[in-house]
Amino acid sequence: MKTSRPTRRLCVLLVDDNPADCLLAEEAFAAADQDVTVRTIQSGEAALRWLQERAQAGALPDVIILDVNMPSLSGLEVLQAIRADTAFRHLPVVMLSTSSHPEDVDRAYDLIASSYLVKEPSFGAFAAQIEDFVRYWQRSRFRTAPSSH
Repeated sequence: MKTSRPTRRLCVLLVDDNPADCLLAEEAFAAADQDVTVRTIQSGEAALRWLQERAQAGALPDVIILDVNMPSLSGLEVLQAIRADTAFRHLPVVMLSTSSHPEDVDRAYDLIASSYLVKEPSFGAFAAQIEDFVRYWQRSRFRTAPSSH
């Protein structure tokens, strides 16, 4: 059965402190050959500021990808701050890390991560992982406005 391609562009915020990992992710998103825009930010603090600005403009991303291990504010601390802010706590947040430590996974889900992906070690496998990610989120439905409760 053939399915039609989504017509809506997927907007992704990628937060990762490692410039090389950001570049690889951008290449993997480009290789996915899907209708997607990726904004990369290399610190948790900058990501939270950007989200505040985008919330005020009414233009939040569809989904956030957070690296777990970052200096200053870790991905888990950023996730906690996202879930505490009524302006964008509704956003899906996917943790992406080389860490498969059960403590990291459990903590992410305790903080209400939408998913936890362990980054594939080879670029080919990582590109396939990103393609699957994009395909899944393009077919997902998103809350259009934060709840006022």
